[in-house]
Amino acid sequence: MERKISMLKRILEESRYTVVLCGPGMTEEAGIIGMKNQDRAYEIERKYKDSPEEMFSSAYFSARPEKFFEFYKNEILTQIPLLTQSGKVLAAMERAKKLQCIITTNIYEQSQRSGCSRVINLRGSIYKNKCLRCEKEYPMEYVRDAKGIPVCEQCGGIIRPQVSLFGETVDSRLVCETTMEIERAEVLLVLGATLQSEVYGTYIRYFNGKYLAVIHQNPHHSDEKADLVIIDHPKNVLSQLGYE
Repeated sequence: MERKISMLKRILEESRYTVVLCGPGMTEEAGIIGMKNQDRAYEIERKYKDSPEEMFSSAYFSARPEKFFEFYKNEILTQIPLLTQSGKVLAAMERAKKLQCIITTNIYEQSQRSGCSRVINLRGSIYKNKCLRCEKEYPMEYVRDAKGIPVCEQCGGIIRPQVSLFGETVDSRLVCETTMEIERAEVLLVLGATLQSEVYGTYIRYFNGKYLAVIHQNPHHSDEKADLVIIDHPKNVLSQLGYE
C-alpha cells in the first residue's frame, strides 16, 4: 500500500492536467446509501409501494407529481451528505493547481461545498430548481419546505428539480464538456467507481493520457485496465497525499 501511495503522489506531482471522476463510493463515504443499493431499494419500495427506479423518473414526475415530491423530499432532500476528508483534499489539490477538473455523479454539490470550483455535475444538483412554465429559479429549501407539490409563486407552474432522473439522457453540453476534459487529461483518477461504471464506462474510453488510477473499496475485474489500483476508501488514501 505504501509503495502504491508513493507512486500516486509522484504521478499527481508530475501531471500537468489531472481530472478526477467521483462515483457513488464518494457519496457513501459521507453516509449516503444510493437508491440502487438492494437493501435501500427494498426499504423504499416497502414504504411507498413503488420502486425507487419508478419514482425517481421523469414519467413518474409527470404522471404522479404529488407522490414524486413526497418521495423526493423525504428520501433525497433529508439526507444531505456531510463533508468528508476526500472533499477537503481535492479542494487542496485544486488550490495547489494539481487538480484541474472534477466530474461527479453527486447531486448534492459535495465537491463545491468542500471548496472545489471546477466541477461538472453530470446529474445536476438539488440546489437548482426551476419553474416549468416561466423558468423562475428556486433554492432547494423552497422545494423542501413546500406543502405537497412545490409551485411557482409567480405563475403557479410546477417547480422541477434540475437533477437527472432515471431514464433521462445527460445534457448534451455536459456530455461534450466531460468528454473534452477526459481527452485533455494527462492523469485520470477514478474515485469510488469501477472502470465499467454505468455512468463513466462510456467516457473513460476517451482517455489517452499517461496514467489511469483507480481507488475504490472492492476489487473489480476491470481494474486490470488501470495503471494503478488501490483497494480502499478514497478518503483513507487521499488523506495520505500531503495536500492541506
